[in-house]
Amino acid sequence: MKHWHAVVTGGGSGIGAAVATRLLAEGMRVTLMGRNLERLQAQQAALGGDVAIQACDVSDEASVVAAFAAAGHVDVLVNNAGQVETAPLAKTSLELWQRLLNVNLTGTFLCSRAVVPGMLARKHGRIVNVASTAALKGYAYVAAYCAAKHGVLGLTRAMALEVAAKGVTVNAVCPGYTETDIVAGAVDNIVAKTGRTPEQAKAELAKANPQGRLIQPEEVAATVAWLAREDSASINGQAIAVCGGETM
Repeated sequence: MKHWHAVVTGGGSGIGAAVATRLLAEGMRVTLMGRNLERLQAQQAALGGDVAIQACDVSDEASVVAAFAAAGHVDVLVNNAGQVETAPLAKTSLELWQRLLNVNLTGTFLCSRAVVPGMLARKHGRIVNVASTAALKGYAYVAAYCAAKHGVLGLTRAMALEVAAKGVTVNAVCPGYTETDIVAGAVDNIVAKTGRTPEQAKAELAKANPQGRLIQPEEVAATVAWLAREDSASINGQAIAVCGGETM
């Protein structure tokens, strides 16, 4: 894994930042991609080490093509960029539906398509898609997000079969509620709609996990790093749940 180049989308905070930290510790050089250049610059400074940054909107084909052309060859791609927004189905606008599919699903497709030719030519590569337990089960009021993440899992399995005999693996990591900005937004939403305290709202989310807690970004990063290893070559097309037993 020494000198491998890993690209982490949505790398400016949360799970993406934790993944970048872990892959750096494994000896890789890392490129962080995301839409917010200031956030990427702050994360680059915090990480130190062999870290590059590249502005990229994963839902925009031209932006993805340009970002990966600038990044150069990629040994490990971590498709982590994602977005969630809650709404009952009857109040889910087409704009919301399309936006969540674009970021969560189309973004994974576009970034994967950008690196697969090079990986196949070198007969080596790792793609890890950060999905969600929402790829494995339904949750009320996030139909668009669940649909997108289920799509990510389908894409993962299809790609895994295409590249199986060519030295490349494609897997998904499916975290439960993880202590990130996304969950902080969910907590704020619960507080606004129910009048509960932030602590009560966070406890409500933690109840989904049989361990009674939120997952930590570093736990997700450890699983991503395992899937990226050279000796994980037989792990392909899998959805690894990091959720304390919420899904089995």
